[in-house]
Amino acid sequence: MSPETEIVVIVVYVPHSDADAVRAALAEAGAGAIGDYRGCSWSTSGHGRFTPVEGANPTIGGIGVEEVVPEDRIEVVAPRAEARGILRAMVDAHPYEEPAHHVIPVLSAAELP
Repeated sequence: MSPETEIVVIVVYVPHSDADAVRAALAEAGAGAIGDYRGCSWSTSGHGRFTPVEGANPTIGGIGVEEVVPEDRIEVVAPRAEARGILRAMVDAHPYEEPAHHVIPVLSAAELP
């Protein structure tokens, strides 16, 4: 597979109240394109837990206080060559100071044994 056609999966955790804005930013930046469809994503709901420590500037909660926040896990596919710009758009739209996210490489069917 050439670098132009390689894809990755981007996973991000975001407060439920901000999930639509982050999904829109991901799509506008080019994530979630599958064939003739755009803005494709998968979401599941859960609870994010974190404790801000000294030096943090938390959007939610306070220093030293554990928070439990209803969050969505959003997954999108993205061209690997565009992933850095898509991540910047996601971070800009995300309310958290340090959004938890992953970028996962994807194998094509041709790469499987």
